[in-house]
Amino acid sequence: MVDTAVRTDLAGPHPPVTITAAAAEEIKRLRNLEKEAPPYLRLGVSAGGCSGMSYTMAFETERHDTDRAFDCHGLTVLVDAQALRYLAGITLDFKGGLMGGGFNFSNPRAKRSCGCGSSFSV
Repeated sequence: MVDTAVRTDLAGPHPPVTITAAAAEEIKRLRNLEKEAPPYLRLGVSAGGCSGMSYTMAFETERHDTDRAFDCHGLTVLVDAQALRYLAGITLDFKGGLMGGGFNFSNPRAKRSCGCGSSFSV
């Protein structure tokens, strides 16, 4: 079941998690390369990286009680409640190309991020 209500502390002009059409297309392409296409995409954070915290992204087959689920371009995106404190308002985009392509996280809560865009601090 995908959450349709947004907690008031996360309310605003944008959904808590946004995935652009380009990122969704690439995620679906990558998911289809898996032996069994996992039903969920998990976004999260972990300690580390040059700015203190790193973004994580992985395919999942299970949903946990602490997860919030969001529908983005036909993908069910899971974010656990703890990570949502850091990721609320985030936009995940994808740019193709030979130089500098890949996934890009845009986080309005980040006070500082590294040059590669994969770590941040709040």
